Amino acid sequence: MPSQITVEKKKLKNPPLQLHYLGDRVLRQDAKRIAKLDDDIRKIAREMLQTMYSSDGIGLAAPQVGIHKQLIVIDCEPDNPANPPLILINPTIKQVSRELCVAQEGCLSIPNVYLDVKRPEAVEIAYKDEYGRPQTLKANDLLARCIQHEMDHLKGVVFVDRVENSLALSQELSKNGFSYQAVKPLV
Repeated sequence: MPSQITVEKKKLKNPPLQLHYLGDRVLRQDAKRIAKLDDDIRKIAREMLQTMYSSDGIGLAAPQVGIHKQLIVIDCEPDNPANPPLILINPTIKQVSRELCVAQEGCLSIPNVYLDVKRPEAVEIAYKDEYGRPQTLKANDLLARCIQHEMDHLKGVVFVDRVENSLALSQELSKNGFSYQAVKPLV
């Protein structure tokens, strides 16, 4: 079900929230489940959307803005005003496809670094919407990848941890001023 929370899809000179970058400890902490869904959580979701659009992103997890809550905002069509964003609260993966695919990923917390990551092609998730209603969603392609990427953030995992080509990873990070020491390889 599409979100009822909408903000204008535009860049703000001063987005409401500050992004944290690779190497910052907050990106490595586990996010906590949201027990009480209220106006404060909806306000955070709105501010996350504004921050995401201001940074040309298609997904943002609360830990990336220093908030340790299981809250994700996604909009794979930021240029389409008719497409409402997705707000995922306490998301869990119910099922992933056996088919894997490799595609390039980037992250607002690691600007200008784009590398190949292998992930399941499709996922089914359960989550609560911004009013606490239980939802399920089957996603594939870009949306499935975006959901998995953002859900990793809730567990303190950053996409570079999943990059298999360590030489390309090391070169890209160093070219963009990030330390390879900040990577915690999962592969």
